[in-house]
Amino acid sequence: MKLALRQGRLETLQFLRSRESVVFTIGFPVIMLAIFAAIFGGTEIDGGVTLTQYFVTGMIATGLMTVSFQNLGIWIPIERDRGVLKRYRGTPMPAWVYFAGKVLMILVIGFGTTAVLLLISVPFFGLHLPSTPGRWLAFAWVSLLGITACTLLGIAISALARTSRSGSAVVTPIALILQFTSGVFLVFTSLPSWMQSIAAVFPLKWMCQGLRYAFLPDSFATQEPAGTWELDRVALVLAAWCIAGLILCLTTFRWTTPRER
Repeated sequence: MKLALRQGRLETLQFLRSRESVVFTIGFPVIMLAIFAAIFGGTEIDGGVTLTQYFVTGMIATGLMTVSFQNLGIWIPIERDRGVLKRYRGTPMPAWVYFAGKVLMILVIGFGTTAVLLLISVPFFGLHLPSTPGRWLAFAWVSLLGITACTLLGIAISALARTSRSGSAVVTPIALILQFTSGVFLVFTSLPSWMQSIAAVFPLKWMCQGLRYAFLPDSFATQEPAGTWELDRVALVLAAWCIAGLILCLTTFRWTTPRER
């Protein structure tokens, strides 16, 4: 456990020392939120919710996805290509410590990103914090299940990148497509029904829906596709992706590049 904590500290410091990663991971959701707020202002959706308030919940979800799925899908191939993973594998350090370090880093940065969004969104964009312990609990478990699923999927998808340069090309388009189809940049129910059906297969849509329950009033539930929050389904889909992501990690992760096998 001491090794895991030290590895987590090392991973966190490495992340924070990379200005590009910090700006993209923490700054991107804030910048996008500011842009949407400037464009839509106080425009209201049915249910007494403004578009800006709606977008905040999506930005929290996409921030969690960026720090986990996108970050790991890009950086693990870089470490693999540079021989970092091969050197780790050649040391007495247990393999699980490497992954524990990544998980700890993601939890720290994910918490920090969410905190920054909330600190900005409450005073400037009119976001209301969860009003009951039950909503705070929902916020916690949706975030935890969502970031767990995205972390495992980020580790799994890193196997698709054959070189350090191809990691971003593989992961970024997938992340952008999911953001546009999962209710992050657009109101989910305004999308074509076939697009909603496809997005409903993936975890980001359910992360957004669960966070809307935590932050938006009950009156907005009627604007969801099923007319309710469907919290049981949110939990089921996210838990299923956690299991699927773990299976994919165990069967696809590689410590070396294709040319070294």
